[in-house]
Amino acid sequence: MTELRALYTLWLREIKRFIRDRARVVISFVQPLLWLVVFAAGFGARLVIPGIDYQQYLFPGIIGQTLLFTSMFMGISVIWDKEFGFMKEVLVSPVSRFTIFLGKMLGDSTAALVQGVIVFVFGFILGIPFDPVTIFAALPIMLLITFGLVSVGLIIASFMGSLENFGAIQTFINLPLFFLSGALFPVSGPGTPEWLRIASTFNPLTYGVDALRTVILGSAWTPLHPLYINIGVVVVFDVVMIGIGTWAFSRMK
Repeated sequence: MTELRALYTLWLREIKRFIRDRARVVISFVQPLLWLVVFAAGFGARLVIPGIDYQQYLFPGIIGQTLLFTSMFMGISVIWDKEFGFMKEVLVSPVSRFTIFLGKMLGDSTAALVQGVIVFVFGFILGIPFDPVTIFAALPIMLLITFGLVSVGLIIASFMGSLENFGAIQTFINLPLFFLSGALFPVSGPGTPEWLRIASTFNPLTYGVDALRTVILGSAWTPLHPLYINIGVVVVFDVVMIGIGTWAFSRMK
């Protein structure tokens, strides 16, 4: 019972922290809108995707991008908690490190999921063709994506002692994951460099974005992998990252 109460408390704390951070909420509205409008307009005439409009192709990729950047950024909460002594108090409490990590991970994942849903709202407003019902099929996939990515952010933050170091490492990891995921352009097919195709196969976000496109675009999209493989890879990534994250939190003092 104590573990469940601690899990809920940590989850709720992260949700309240996200809601009260007005600057972050505003940015969560502005950033995907710029990608869907400005980037799609600038590159849509140059990138031809067979069978679908480029903005339609870009839409699931921006959902993946939003989940990536938000999830990884959430690790900064660990830095703040260490700075103000909250983490020390939590770590000495009679609660397992697994519960502590899971509580923060679930809270941050929920906040990241909310920002992903905001992208769906913009897609509807901009008139991007997709079946609104597909959001209910996409939500579990989005949540699975955030589990692993939030865990990576928390793992990095658990070893960092300053915001500057965390920001540098986070950017170093974020950009390759983003650009090698196929979010902005195809990473397979005619004309794609072999090194790019190989590198993308080792990127867990590639499978997440491909799963989102499969669900959102339906028959208009030819997936890189079957949906069950995409989801399976994401689940394995989540389990590994949660395991490493629990170990990383157990080493914090």
